[in-house]
Amino acid sequence: DVQLQASGGGLVQPGGSLRLSCAASGFTFSSYDMNWYRQAPGKGFDWVSEINKRGDKTYYSDSVKGRFTVSRDNAKGTLYLQMNSLKSEDTAVYYCAIAGNSIRGQGTQVTVSS
Repeated sequence: DVQLQASGGGLVQPGGSLRLSCAASGFTFSSYDMNWYRQAPGKGFDWVSEINKRGDKTYYSDSVKGRFTVSRDNAKGTLYLQMNSLKSEDTAVYYCAIAGNSIRGQGTQVTVSS
């Protein structure tokens, strides 16, 4: 059974940093491209970033490019999102997902506020 559990969120001041993790289990993590999504209060899901299965190709939405960095550790079955220079508009629940699959599992709340 596929399980994806994001963690590492919290309350941070504008300009601060957070590192999110996503623990994957129930499938061969190293065989799949992975995505990060986020959902702001009262809004739909927005795609944030993608990383290919080997971890050598990454893609970002325009809103986070240059501030966020996606990475993965295939040996640990874990996906990461390093978020720097955070802005209030980054406030959302963040989820990880297998590329091309529905978003499932537990997200993690990120709140950027002074």
